[in-house]
Amino acid sequence: MIETRIRRKSLLEKITTPQAAAALIKDGMIIGMSGFTRAGDAKAVPVAMVERARTDPFQITLITGASLGHDIDRMLTEAKILARRMPFQVDTTLRAAINRGEVMFIDQHLSETVEHLRSHQLGPIDYAIIEATAITEDGGIVPSTSIGNSASFAILAKRVIIELNLSQSLELEGLHDIYIPTRRPSREPIPVVACDSRVGFPYVSIDPDKIAAIVITEKKDSFSNVEAPDDDTEAIAGHLIRFLENEVAKGRLDLSLQPLQAGIGTIANSVLSALAKGPFHHLTMYSEVLQDSTFDLFDAGKLSFASGSSITLSAECAERVFGSFHTYKDRLLLRPQEISNHPEVIRRLGVIGINTALEVDIYGNINSTHVSGTHMMNGTGGSGDFARNAYLSIFVTKSLAKAGKISSVVPMVSHVDHTEHDVDIIVTENGLADLRELAPRERAPLIIAQCAHPSYRDLLSDYVARATARGGHTPHLLEEALSWHIRKEATGTMLP
Repeated sequence: MIETRIRRKSLLEKITTPQAAAALIKDGMIIGMSGFTRAGDAKAVPVAMVERARTDPFQITLITGASLGHDIDRMLTEAKILARRMPFQVDTTLRAAINRGEVMFIDQHLSETVEHLRSHQLGPIDYAIIEATAITEDGGIVPSTSIGNSASFAILAKRVIIELNLSQSLELEGLHDIYIPTRRPSREPIPVVACDSRVGFPYVSIDPDKIAAIVITEKKDSFSNVEAPDDDTEAIAGHLIRFLENEVAKGRLDLSLQPLQAGIGTIANSVLSALAKGPFHHLTMYSEVLQDSTFDLFDAGKLSFASGSSITLSAECAERVFGSFHTYKDRLLLRPQEISNHPEVIRRLGVIGINTALEVDIYGNINSTHVSGTHMMNGTGGSGDFARNAYLSIFVTKSLAKAGKISSVVPMVSHVDHTEHDVDIIVTENGLADLRELAPRERAPLIIAQCAHPSYRDLLSDYVARATARGGHTPHLLEEALSWHIRKEATGTMLP
């Protein structure tokens, strides 16, 4: 079985234990590790690194595509291996260490990390640890359920450790489209002109002499924790579907819409799944993570093709999809995240981007990352890549948090990830605000009326009235702009 996957016979002698591979990692190294939202992540070598650190402490800079599965970030944090981490994470233990200042976290747009590596602003990577489904006769790496940054990690790293995962189906081979942009300043246009454009190779081409070790694993990907839609998420989806139907009626879109992107998480996933209930058909997707909603739309006969950088599914959906993967494979592509998230391609295709906000303000600025402006949640991820360049930039959120003690619509966001210039549509369970071509003074009453929860509308309207009386293009009361956050810190609620 191993020889059917390691097809370059000279590499069979590179097979070793996770412990031996982990011993190659030295203190102070920069490590690039595969994994994008729990999919295709390295699973054995990181655990062996944790075991080693108990008697041989060391620290590294860890760069991934996005978040990891199997509590790897938690274990690395508890073992005090992480000195620096980038560009995205979702682990509660790591998050706490970041907010205590114990781990330096660099929050980056997901399209930018390998650009910094390629131009030597970051790096070099000492070792890339990459999960693979197979290794070709020429030493090419066939990825598994994600690509993320793995291709460029392997290409740019000094040495490569491969985790050959026998639990990843060989049906994945041929799913990937590895295209690496040429170097700037004379870079050629990226030739992706449609979601189904195949412009690269089905494997990562590297010098096989760079492969330092091969570790055999059989551990499956972690499953996503997608919660069932509730009344609020269904209301958000309903508002968005009606908006898109109206765009079709006005001739701005047709019933196939334009390529769809949705960020990770329950709200965005629920909204996308709900499109199956609308009149839309022959939909396409150009996104980062292909979630349950992707395959719900396939199964409903609504989706024609989906391009992403990883496949991350719930347990139930994974059983359905990977149990009959041949029925989906010819309608799927996985790309490096610098291509799935590339501004050039997003703008060319006219993507409709749907992402989740932590809080929004009355002028349309979005906080996606920081609680009370200081405490990191997960990271901006790829939302900025899409928000700035999408045909429609849509942000969704519930209007309340913490049982009504926190309003998601505030006078001024406590941290800005996406400015008002990059936000077209805001949707909550209460309604939808179309902000296109509106001045700040026109945006504020619309966002309050359509998106804010009734228990906070009068407070917001009073703030706007008093701020407007002072004048300004974007009226604010600077002494009060963040008072809601201060009150919440002091009393536990934004309500007076």
